[in-house]
Amino acid sequence: MRVELSRRLVEAFRWTDPGPESAHLVSDVSGWWRDPHLLAGLGPALAEPFRAAPPTVVVAPEVTGLLLGPLVATALGAGFVPAYKNTGQRRIAEPTTWAWTGYDYRERRLALGVRDRHLGPGDRVLVVDDWLASGAQVRALHEIATRRGATVLGTACLVAAASPETLAELRVTHLLTEDDLSS
Repeated sequence: MRVELSRRLVEAFRWTDPGPESAHLVSDVSGWWRDPHLLAGLGPALAEPFRAAPPTVVVAPEVTGLLLGPLVATALGAGFVPAYKNTGQRRIAEPTTWAWTGYDYRERRLALGVRDRHLGPGDRVLVVDDWLASGAQVRALHEIATRRGATVLGTACLVAAASPETLAELRVTHLLTEDDLSS
């Protein structure tokens, strides 16, 4: 099943050229969300390595994490907690733990926040994201979970494009590498 799912992910993926203002191609993962067979298989496939010792909660960052995270949480029978990105325009009117990311692949830093009432001591956390390039956002989510007294079990992502050292540090399991999408 996992091999078939990976094949379908590759087939539904596209690199797009955003035009002369960009120096690189942009990933288009919209086909992943359009295919009902992919959508049904993503959560169980990413959840599989964590079934023996399941998390109590899945944490994922905006934007595509809000699609993928609940699929994995449902497959594990766990809760889901969104991590919000503070763009300077958002105010959350309750206690929230924030962490700054390091610089990401776009050379930007973001503040990610999780509402305190949704994450605390005793929680076992699985961090989920669609694409892990620099690890900046995932690292910030690990920091938030640790500061809230939770235990981070690891990270699950669809595409791993980070260095082997980063993948080991963040305990990443994945379905594809960036090389899989370049062929």
